[in-house]
Amino acid sequence: MRALFTELLSFQVRPDRTEEFEALFGELRAEMAAQPGCLGVRACKRFYTFDGVERGAPPRELTRAVKCVRYFAWWEFGSVEDCGRAAGWLFDRYEKKLSRLLIQPFSIDSGYSL
Repeated sequence: MRALFTELLSFQVRPDRTEEFEALFGELRAEMAAQPGCLGVRACKRFYTFDGVERGAPPRELTRAVKCVRYFAWWEFGSVEDCGRAAGWLFDRYEKKLSRLLIQPFSIDSGYSL
């Protein structure tokens, strides 16, 4: 079986802009899934942390946003070429809209799944 090409996106959203981000990401996620070669899109909002937790204990819930609220997206493709085209589309269509909601530019890490 051939490995999938995966792109991981990390967003650090301004605490006062989370509703706007979630609304925009709802639209964005549907369009991401429709990109040629896309095999799936997953996303999550960080609600828990292991900081200060005993080994083996469940994570503790975050109670407030200090600097930012973190969101992550996992985007899978059949090929690196499909990922490249989709990433270009993402920047062309959403970079400015997203950057207004973030404390710093979103990060992208990519590679083949294991």
